Amino acid sequence: MRIMLKFTLPVEKGNAVINDGSLAKTMETILSKLKPEAAYFGPIDGQRCGMLFFDMSDASQIVETVEPFFLKLNASVEMVPVMNGDDLRKGLAKVTQK
Repeated sequence: MRIMLKFTLPVEKGNAVINDGSLAKTMETILSKLKPEAAYFGPIDGQRCGMLFFDMSDASQIVETVEPFFLKLNASVEMVPVMNGDDLRKGLAKVTQK
């Protein structure tokens, strides 16, 4: 299932992990593990934010996916199942069949 993971970093923790150089290393580790089809980063509500779009095959992967954000970055994390255009068309075709 395609998942959107949105994370936000508290400003003070974000400053600390940028200044000590660990943010880049942590993000490279996360990105290499998740292999997102897309990743976007920018400020939201005055905090550093990122949105990663990736496939998750089993719900048990939630733990290993979110823990690096909590443990290393003190981040807030949201995960939402999402669709691309093809998924939406497929789903709508099933709904409209009678």
